[in-house]
Formats: sequence, structure tokens, C-alpha cells
Amino acid sequence: MGEGSADRGRAVRDRLLLYAVAGAVTAVVLAPLAAPGYVLRYDMVFVPRQPLTWDLVAPAQSLPRAVPMDAVVSLVTQLVPGWAVQRIVLAGTVLLAAVGAARLVPTQRRGVRLLGAVGYAWTPYLAERLLIGQWGLLVAYAALPWLVRAVLDLRAGRAGALARVVLTAAPAAITPTGGLIAFGVVALLSPQRERWWRSTVAVVGVAVLNSPWVTAALVTRAGGTSDPAGVAAFAARGENWAGPLAALAGTGGIWSAQATPASRALPLVPLVTLVLLVLAAAGVGLLRRRLPPGISARLVVLAGAGFLLAALGAAPGTAEVLRWAVAHLPGAGLLRDGQKFLAPYALLLMVCAALGVERLVTRVERVSREVAGVVLVGVLLLPVAVMPDLAFGGAGRLRPVSYPADWREVAGRLADDPGGEVLALPLSGYRAYPWNPGRIVLDPAPRYLPAAVLTDDTLRVGDVAVLGENPRLREIRGLLEDGRPVAVTGVRWVVVQHHRANRVDPATLAGFEVVYQGMFLTLYRNPSVPPRSVAVSPGQWAVVAALGLAGVVVVAALVALRRRPTAW
Repeated sequence: MGEGSADRGRAVRDRLLLYAVAGAVTAVVLAPLAAPGYVLRYDMVFVPRQPLTWDLVAPAQSLPRAVPMDAVVSLVTQLVPGWAVQRIVLAGTVLLAAVGAARLVPTQRRGVRLLGAVGYAWTPYLAERLLIGQWGLLVAYAALPWLVRAVLDLRAGRAGALARVVLTAAPAAITPTGGLIAFGVVALLSPQRERWWRSTVAVVGVAVLNSPWVTAALVTRAGGTSDPAGVAAFAARGENWAGPLAALAGTGGIWSAQATPASRALPLVPLVTLVLLVLAAAGVGLLRRRLPPGISARLVVLAGAGFLLAALGAAPGTAEVLRWAVAHLPGAGLLRDGQKFLAPYALLLMVCAALGVERLVTRVERVSREVAGVVLVGVLLLPVAVMPDLAFGGAGRLRPVSYPADWREVAGRLADDPGGEVLALPLSGYRAYPWNPGRIVLDPAPRYLPAAVLTDDTLRVGDVAVLGENPRLREIRGLLEDGRPVAVTGVRWVVVQHHRANRVDPATLAGFEVVYQGMFLTLYRNPSVPPRSVAVSPGQWAVVAALGLAGVVVVAALVALRRRPTAW
């Protein structure tokens, strides 16, 4: 009994230490979020209360890049203010990524587990996706180690494992990319002859979680193909002298230089990546011996597939194939920004590197335990030392701001007189606001205003313009480029954002009347266009049905887990 109590006490201390380290990493990365307001940067847009509009829940004229993420946020912010949701999501992502990776490392040594925690929560992948604002993808990144662990428990026949597979895959599936990664994990790792029915149910369950965005993609009027110019624009990018493949090997390589920490350009970074790869190679043997037979090989296949997808756009031969696929095969546009699929590789790299350090430290301990401790601490701090500018919100790039009162006023006017489309001018998908200095952000109007808001979906990367898929925007853009007034487009409302007011010719707004004029926004109404209720297509109802089915699967998993509780 004494030994059992000692073991339990040690386990509790180890868990507390792990959460303390993970909490410290989270606090250092997200320190600026202690200030009030909203962090608005590139794709990261949170608003006080996101409306439940059809364009957010089941977009009819655009590709479902944020399905079901927008629907989830809209539902949650009916109860919890957006500023709190943002902090819960971001803090939970970093914290759970660290804890999940540590718990996945097959070792009894607390220091080695801490290596996995810090390494996985301080990768270039996390830094770059955070700085480009793709928090939904980072939710999948954080869920990944928990999902792998749940699948391993499923194979071992542990109680509650099937429910935990579903519940850990559900957060990943809030974006198409995360959903595909989760499906790949379950489909590749779970099959086994002895418990084939459990793995089948798990695969089907995760497929159902992906059904909302799949259904939305099938019914949208935007089509499924994309502009092939996006292949080069969103290809993995070299961050220093070693080129794009070396950047990917270190879990970096995002296409946007503005989302890359400056430290990634240092000439020593490729050498650190090489050291990391050597440590990971040294740890593969331990991983193979400590995991069930065949699992390590499947993890390598999963990581390798993610790496190949990440490299598609950067390799000369495969880039041409990808260009053809994006232009002709519906859904292939998901592969344009292939670096997103690097998450399984990042997880395997950090787990194996931690085990490689365990081998190294074990050998050094034979000579000197003090030196071994120094080596362990040095490697633990290496990710932070090599990329210090992830700290404090990416060296100050993530700073909360407050929306000007104009946004609340315009939203109120639209809520009082509902009906009709809202065109956001000047045409631009991303905005640089004076009240959000030094940062570019996706136009918040579709998520802030309680109406169907039309914003430009053309993506500009340097000198390259990647055309969007929305047919309604294409029609409006063509009319405006021909010099036609906005009134001929049939929109009922126009909201002009004054950060680039000189781009809007007053003549184009002939026939519109001013409803509200502020320092940052002006709202116009077309009196000749009557309010019209939103026409909901059968396809949009199909998306709602898919959302409901996915929700039923999640609730069923929660009920099953409550009936058969098990440790996480």
C-alpha cells in the first residue's frame, strides 16, 4: 500500500508539473491577451456577438472554408462574449497542445515528457498559423495528440475510448483541413482485426463530423475548383538559406512572410533543424518498441503523407500537377496551402525528438548525472532560444484592440431594418484599419453585421491576385469595373469603410441615401430596393441537417462517456 500511495503521489506531482509548465508556456505566448479587446490579425476575427446568419452557417455562394467553425462560434457567442471566447480558444489551444503531446510521449521520465510539451507548443507551425490568425487549424493541432492517444486506447479496448475518439476529433473537424487530418488519423491508426467493429464505428463517426463542410461543398453555387494561380502564391516558402524543404522539415515554411517570426531567417536555424532530425531519428527505435506493433510505422506514414502534401506546391514537378488539379478537380483547392497538413509530422517529430533526448541523457548519466541534467534543460529551452519572438504574442504582433462605436451603430441600424444584401466597399477582403495599427485583418463585416454581407473574395499575395469563387461577387465586381453605379447590382445596403475612403467614387453611390455616417463607417440604403427575406435553398437545409447529425454524434459520445467514465 505504501508503494501504491507513493506512485499515486508521484503521478499527481508529475501531472501538476506538466500543467504548470504548459500554463507557463501559454502565458508567455499569449501575454498581450491580458489586456481587454479583440486580437484582429489576418484570418483571426472575433466580434462581440457573431450573428446566426445563413451565410455563416451554410454559405450558398462561397466555398465552405469556415464550415462549421462559423456556426459554432455564432452559437457560442450567443451566450459568451466574443472577447472571452477568443481567449478561451487561444489559451486552450496552446495549453492542450503542450499537455497532449507530453502525455503521448511513451516514457516514465517527467523531463522527457516536458520536452515533448514545450517542443510541440513552441513549433514554427504553431507560431506561423497563430500569426496568420488560423485559430481553427490550431484547434486541430492541439486536438491531434489527444486523438492519437484515444485511438491507441481504442485499439487496446479501454473503456470509453470510442467516445473519446469522437470527442477529440470533433474540435479538429471545425475546419475542413482539421477534419481531414482527424479522419486520416482514425482511418489509418484504428483498423485491427480483433476489434474491427469499433474501428469501423470510429471511422464512420469521424466521417459524420466532417459531413457539414462536405455537404456545404457539394451544394454551393461557387463550384469546387479554384484559381491555379494560388498554387504558387500559397506554396511553402523558404525562410532562410536552406530553402522551402528545410523550412518544412523544421515545421515552418508558411507562404506568408508577414506570418513568419523574424528569427526563422537566422542562418543557424537549418542547423538546429538538422539536430532536431538527428534526435528524432535516434528516438524512432524507442517509439517502435514502446508502442503497440505496427503503430509507429503508421504514424510515420501519416507524418510522411502530411509532409508530401506540404511540399507539393514547392516542388517543380508536383507544382504543375497541383495547378492542373486545382483548376479541374473539385476540392483540390484544399491542397494549395499544403503546409497546413504538416501537423502530424510536427507531432511525430517532437515525440521522437523527446525520445532521442532520452537516449542521449541516459548515456550521459552513466558519466555524470549533473551533466545529463544540464543537457536535458538545455534541450528543453532550445525551442524558445531558437525562436524567442513567439513570446509575448509574437513579439507584440498580437495586441488586443476595441471596435469603434461605428460598428455597433451600423449593426443596430441593420438589425432594426432587416432584409437585403450589404455590400462592403471599397472591394477588399482584407483591411488595414487605423484603429488596428500595424495589422491586416479579414473584413469583420460578415461576422459583425446581422445581414448577408458581400466582401471581395479575391486574395492578393504580393503582386499575385488569386480570384475568388463567389459568383455573386464576380457579377458585382464586373459591373463596378465597367463603371456602372452600385444601384444596378441590386444590393439594398452599402457600408463604406473609411480607412480607404478615397477608393470609393461618390458617383457610384448615386441613388443611395445615408442612414448613418461615422468616422470609420458610413451606411447607405438603396430606397428603390425593398427589404427581402433570405431565400434558403434545399442545399442549405441539407447543411443544417449535417450539422445536426454531427451534433447528435457528439452528444451520443458525451452520454456514452458519462455512463462509462475513464481517465483522460
